[in-house]
Amino acid sequence: MAELDYGDIDRRMSGAVAALKHEFTGLRTGRASASMLDKITVDAYGSPMPINQVATVSVPESRMISVQVWDRSMMQATEKAIRESNLGLNPVVDGMVLRLPIPELNEERRHELVKVAHKFAEQAKIAARHVRRDGMDSIKKLEKAGDMSEDDARVASDKIQKMTDDIISEVETVLAKKEQEIKQV
Repeated sequence: MAELDYGDIDRRMSGAVAALKHEFTGLRTGRASASMLDKITVDAYGSPMPINQVATVSVPESRMISVQVWDRSMMQATEKAIRESNLGLNPVVDGMVLRLPIPELNEERRHELVKVAHKFAEQAKIAARHVRRDGMDSIKKLEKAGDMSEDDARVASDKIQKMTDDIISEVETVLAKKEQEIKQV
């Protein structure tokens, strides 16, 4: 008899929240964070590499990121990658170190960031709903094949709906926390 895998459904829904939290680390809030540079890739030795594979990224002050490039020949490529990353950062070259001062966020930029955060949250909700749809489809198949009774199907549907509601609630909580962080002056 076939069985519905609730563990897989839960893991996939939780993955949507984890992806959202990762997306939020790249959203600038006016405070320096080494994870802001995670998405930046540097053209190193003919192939794109994550910035943390060509340099050490650290946060010496609350409004400054320091990027210690290991290989002098990678200095220009790293600086170029940071400038072109659309993070609004202007690297200041200091020997083998790139200093990235984090500018103060103005009100307009804060509103833009809140909109971006809402977009990321909506994508996470959509991902959770896709997982719910897959689960509901599995229930219908099991029921049609005679491997699940109508009552069991209703119980399983309710359980998947509850899991979806919980995940969407968690997304809302994570979003509210990030929104508060962005709006904080």
